[in-house]
Amino acid sequence: MVRHAVDEDAQYARPSKRGSRPRTKQRPEHADAVTGMVTGVDRGRYTLVVDDGTARQRTVLAMKARELTRTRVVVGDRVDVVGDASGGEGTLARIVRIQDRTSVLRRTADDTDPYERIVVANADQLVVVTALAQPEPRTGMIDRCVVAAYDAGMDVLLCLTKADLADPSPLRDLYTPIGVEVAVTRQDDPASVETVRERLTGRTSVLVGHSGVGKSTLINALVPEADRATGVVNDVTGRGRHTSTSAVALRLPESPEPGAEQDGWVVDTPGVRSFGLAHVETDDLLQAFEDLAEVAADCPRGCTHLADAPDCALDDWLAASSDDERPAREARVASFRRLLTARHAAD
Repeated sequence: MVRHAVDEDAQYARPSKRGSRPRTKQRPEHADAVTGMVTGVDRGRYTLVVDDGTARQRTVLAMKARELTRTRVVVGDRVDVVGDASGGEGTLARIVRIQDRTSVLRRTADDTDPYERIVVANADQLVVVTALAQPEPRTGMIDRCVVAAYDAGMDVLLCLTKADLADPSPLRDLYTPIGVEVAVTRQDDPASVETVRERLTGRTSVLVGHSGVGKSTLINALVPEADRATGVVNDVTGRGRHTSTSAVALRLPESPEPGAEQDGWVVDTPGVRSFGLAHVETDDLLQAFEDLAEVAADCPRGCTHLADAPDCALDDWLAASSDDERPAREARVASFRRLLTARHAAD
């Protein structure tokens, strides 16, 4: 039996003490509401950027209206607010509506967790930040992020940091064939960050990665005024220390070049140890591996694509590979089957 993940809003729902009789009270239309984007969430207070119809935007602090008590508002949401939306000191507006989301990036704590966590809303690109050394890259984590991004309808950019410590070619060669863009930065070359900026300009991108991979350092290079805290990698465990404690959306500085595409947004997220995929259906996992999906089209009906599946076309594909092709193909199939095994265990 397939077990479906539960949206995180649902886990907070409680039966009404007054029974299930529908309310008849008319809700106000809030025709005077203004629209803003949520850039930060802190203990029930929401920081918004409100567009006043001119080139100037203002920052507004808001809380949720009572009718939204059980509704999750996350970074990236576009919301309608009423009340004092002037942004003045000591003012507090009220969020009365959440506009339809164009995308929702979700994760679960692990592959058996029934509850989804929304990472960010309305982003169109996921940037997987991975160090080439200190700590060592983990392709399993990258693959999970790719699957979650494709499930959300987002593009993926793999940002490889610390290229002065290790060769980026193996990972580039592994992911470029399946449509994942790759950008590379070096600690000894600050200008290398510009290759990342080019791919972020004019878009809303969310950065995800393990602690210690250089995500906050990258953010500070892209948005100097962000001043995100940076940490170090433990020499014993090879893991970094969490420096970002909550997601925050930051505006990229506008390009000084005449006629250049204007700014964009980057969402910094806390470092993660894992990226659960309980919310992704098993049949959808294959779609994140475009190279394997084409091969698997020749599998017999009902094939599980696991290592013990009889007559699986993936095994024939491996057997037919040349010596040069085999390492990359084996790595792709092994990564895909690791995810499949994890999802089958959660079913």
